[in-house]
Amino acid sequence: MGLRQVQKNELPPFLRLQYQSMAYRNGTYVAFHAEGKVDPTASDIRYYNLLKAWKVLDDSKFYFIDSHDKTGAIQDWSKRATVEDSLKERLRNSRNMVLILTASTRKDTDWVPLEISYAIDECEIPIIAAYPGYQYINRPDMLSSVWPKALADRVAAQTAHVIHLPFSREPLHDAIDQFDFQHFPLGGGWGIYSDSAYRSWGLM
Repeated sequence: MGLRQVQKNELPPFLRLQYQSMAYRNGTYVAFHAEGKVDPTASDIRYYNLLKAWKVLDDSKFYFIDSHDKTGAIQDWSKRATVEDSLKERLRNSRNMVLILTASTRKDTDWVPLEISYAIDECEIPIIAAYPGYQYINRPDMLSSVWPKALADRVAAQTAHVIHLPFSREPLHDAIDQFDFQHFPLGGGWGIYSDSAYRSWGLM
């Protein structure tokens, strides 16, 4: 007698959740401080747009989930619950998070802290902390002044898995491809790339 493949809706609830997690956690969630702006050259959205441009240019397989859909609803508090549910669903479907960190990131006391806390506490995905304006990162403690409290608290509590790197194409692509909820960077909340890796990318 031949074997029949079990359908997802025939699984017990706890296995159905595990099935869904394995099947759909294939995206990269990009978080940044948009400052409520839609101008593609204003705020940190310009770095997100550069990520998308690299994706098209390289014809790469990296899949970026657009977190900027939240911007239009920030001032409409009647939609906040819907926006929050949408962000959480996207995070649950992600394998890692790129967090773009600049001097303005700490000013966001609303969405970015929510994204960070949910990514680390609930989804247990690694954070790829990307800093524009640097060639290489070998002392992330020197950059902690730009961290949102949600990130700093979790690094201190040793619950975050973070790789710190410059906002540069080669290290970003390597980290997005390599790290996920099953493969964390070494170093806990203080992960960095080696000097030899930066030399191979021509950044050191």
